[in-house]
Amino acid sequence: MTPDRRTALTAGLLYLATFATSVPALALKTAYFAGDAGRAAASLGAVLELLLAAACVGTALVLFPVTRRISEPLGLGFVVSRTLEATMIMVGVLALLGTAALRDAGHAAAAAPLVALHDASFLLGPAVMAAVNALLLGTVMYRGRLVPRVIPLTGLIGAPLLLASSVGVLCGAWSQTSPVAAIATVPVALWELSLGVWLTVKGFTPGDTRSVTRSSRDRSPVAA
Repeated sequence: MTPDRRTALTAGLLYLATFATSVPALALKTAYFAGDAGRAAASLGAVLELLLAAACVGTALVLFPVTRRISEPLGLGFVVSRTLEATMIMVGVLALLGTAALRDAGHAAAAAPLVALHDASFLLGPAVMAAVNALLLGTVMYRGRLVPRVIPLTGLIGAPLLLASSVGVLCGAWSQTSPVAAIATVPVALWELSLGVWLTVKGFTPGDTRSVTRSSRDRSPVAA
């Protein structure tokens, strides 16, 4: 297994891990906030979210040696944006645990600000930052032809839709749980899922990372 293939496999598995943790975590948190599940659901949801945050940062760090060959600013920007997304997820975890503590103490009404903080962190993290991530990494993948271009194109198309939906939520046009917001997340979710599957099964397109490196070196001022 070549280093690039190993990188692709690791990144692909980490992307799949984000789905394996985020989907059940969202279901558990939704049930807990609605009062349909107990403290165990909140605790398990928090653990899954911690794993999600680690997987988010991991995808960017693992891919950076490859993304920097196509564009170091975009590759570094993806690391930063992915880290910010993980930070927002962690804020949501703190809000969730704080809510659980207040409910356990019999002060459920006092937990309302923490629930609002959780919702805000969810909007700025998995929504806004996910769109930024799609723009940054999608551009690198599309420009470098590291995967079939239809995959990053899905993310590049979906990112503006998700950003527009997030702005609508901020302005009060619709809620995070509305059909509009749900539909707007589909293209970006499809982009991340298809990228994870492709990197795991196929890896990077053979030769493209090497050809991009040579091309970039040939165009550099030092080479000139």
